Amino acid sequence: MDDLLQTDGSHSTQQRYKGYDRIMGNISWLLIALVALDMKLSPEEGSSMLFLAGLSVILFFYNLNARYGVLSRKYGTVKIFIDLMVFLSFIVAVCWNTGRITSPFMSLIYLILMATALTQGRRVTYFMAALAISSYILLASADFRELNYYLTHIIELFPFMLIAHLGAMLAGESEAARCEVERLSLTDDVTGMNNMRNFFLLADIQEKLAKRYIRPFAICMIDADNLKKINDQYGHFAGTLLIQKVAEMIAINIRSSDICARYGGDEFVILFNESDKEDIIGAIERIVGGMAATPFDFEGHAITTTLSAGVAGYPVDGEDVRSVMANADEAMYVSKRGGKNRLTVFSGSMYGDSIGKQADVDR
Repeated sequence: MDDLLQTDGSHSTQQRYKGYDRIMGNISWLLIALVALDMKLSPEEGSSMLFLAGLSVILFFYNLNARYGVLSRKYGTVKIFIDLMVFLSFIVAVCWNTGRITSPFMSLIYLILMATALTQGRRVTYFMAALAISSYILLASADFRELNYYLTHIIELFPFMLIAHLGAMLAGESEAARCEVERLSLTDDVTGMNNMRNFFLLADIQEKLAKRYIRPFAICMIDADNLKKINDQYGHFAGTLLIQKVAEMIAINIRSSDICARYGGDEFVILFNESDKEDIIGAIERIVGGMAATPFDFEGHAITTTLSAGVAGYPVDGEDVRSVMANADEAMYVSKRGGKNRLTVFSGSMYGDSIGKQADVDR
């Protein structure tokens, strides 16, 4: 069960790292192409040419293995970190044979720092910046020169630190914005509960678990009885507050493992996992009865609302989430027609009997 939940929950993250993996592959081909172009346009000495050609071949086969071989489909920060370390090593080795700090490939280190900032987080980015600076110092000190030469090149270290710092900050802001967009795409902005898109994503997991392990689940549909009347009498802000109060009443009477969403307007849907419909009657009665007994204040007016609820269960009332929801919705409308402020438990004869089996929460 945990494996299935974890696999589904990490799907979006895996997709993101899959995209990063494609980018790392493109960087590999870019590095190889640039070195090949440099060898064509600016032929080096024979030993240097062989060295550059050997490095390119090694990177070529590494990229084939990482993208299409043993390491393919293994997406994550560790793989990307290995890619970045390979790229940095490749660039430093190429620079060593093409002019050291005057090499045209030195600026490619900035590309590695930005890629690190976007994929690895702040600490690893600073670590990679330290490696880049160490590599620059190594290249600069390969040939002994006078002190002024080194002093004039110290300023060239600052772009590495600046790019790493700004990249890490921008990556952090981008990640925060991405998380906020993801949150907004999955939650209802009025109640903070799941929206229906997220409800069906989570409910699909529970449906698979129920079918795999032969376990029941129950669905309750709940609707406020007098939203229109309150909107007409007190305004839509009062209606919005009513919806929020219903959401609060539901939240305090269900388990953290249950899935609740705002279905639309003043209607809510709750999926109770690993529960028969008879098991959840007490919780729904507390919600319906608690809402009727708890008025809320709006601009000095004490407003009371009641709820109508319907319950159906898997597998007795449907073979999947949507069919159970449809029957719970039918049971809820039976509550509406039967006088409101009550819970109706779905039964097979309900379509022929508009009243059905009812449990009045006023008892």
